Amino acid sequence: MKFNVVRLAALAFFSLLTHAAEPVFNDVFVAKTDHFKSIRIPSVVVTKTGTILAFAEARAANSDQALNKIAIKRSTDGGQTWSSIQIIADDGANSLNNPTAIVEHESGRVLLMYQRIPSHLKEHSKEIATGFDGPNIYRNFLLTSDDDGATWSNPLDVTATTKRPTGATTIASGPGIAIQLEHGPNKGRIIFPFNEGPYGIWNNYTVYSDDRGATWKCGDNVPGAIITDAKGGKHSQLNEVQVAELSDGSVLLNSRQFAGAKVRKKSISHDGGVTWSKTEDVPELRDPSCMGSILRNSFAENGAKNVLLYSGPDSTKRDNGTIYASFDDGATWPIKRVLYKEMFAYSVLTRLPNGEVGCLFETDNYARITFARFPLEWVTEGKEK
Repeated sequence: MKFNVVRLAALAFFSLLTHAAEPVFNDVFVAKTDHFKSIRIPSVVVTKTGTILAFAEARAANSDQALNKIAIKRSTDGGQTWSSIQIIADDGANSLNNPTAIVEHESGRVLLMYQRIPSHLKEHSKEIATGFDGPNIYRNFLLTSDDDGATWSNPLDVTATTKRPTGATTIASGPGIAIQLEHGPNKGRIIFPFNEGPYGIWNNYTVYSDDRGATWKCGDNVPGAIITDAKGGKHSQLNEVQVAELSDGSVLLNSRQFAGAKVRKKSISHDGGVTWSKTEDVPELRDPSCMGSILRNSFAENGAKNVLLYSGPDSTKRDNGTIYASFDDGATWPIKRVLYKEMFAYSVLTRLPNGEVGCLFETDNYARITFARFPLEWVTEGKEK
């Protein structure tokens, strides 16, 4: 009997060692508490010193264009507690949308892009103009911070180098995060994912910089975005978009679906986001037409595994938020685990200083943006290749 008790105790201890800790959840933005009608569209990055920065649109109403301002909260304890809300961009009645952030590897500078929509226009307005000048155009702005998000530069208008002079009406970065390449001939390149209108005829492309954000260029549109329905109408399969680096330095684009099969769409660039393969379905990643996140968690080097992560609703609606893992650069997604069963809309993944994964996501009928943190082992459960 004594032996059995000792043996059971040993087995219990071994079980604790082999079962990863469950996710921990902390609210970041709460619309009512933060004194806005709605706070949506998350972005999250971790600075070189380990500070977590969470961004979102602070809105005066439950609408995509409602005097939107760009808001931030900071955490210096790994996401357990968060600062009070700070507004870092405000343009009065004009709407500021789609915060998309990155931390530049060498300098630690935080870069944030967002767009300004004139107050008298909506995304589907026929009056939206192309080009760079006039009262009816979408503009793109860049903010930077050199002190872990405590203070920010004045907005820099980068429309002329991040938007096509003809054809493009609406433009939208991400939303979510940008990336900086770590391998291959374009190592160091910063890449922001974008889509451009007209409304319903969207194309995906990227905006890139080879001088740490001093200057920008536009890559080509992803081919195959537009499909024709049975009545001859044209519709885009693509819209909100994220990118991740593959193990050889190529770039994987992962897009929200708006037409075709109800799954994510992907394309690959072998020249750092300049040109792209034809868009194709990702059958394993269901998509009820919702922004999703893709993250390079680790490369197969220095003892680490080649791990790519995706977060999004594994459902026909915006719920059942699920984390997927791929070990072959997104060719297959053999492992998935439900993170949050209730409402789960826009989400953004990040890698935390302690090696855990963070996921900032919308829930509670868009009343809250919550931060989850969990070990990678919680997702894989020891099943990784």
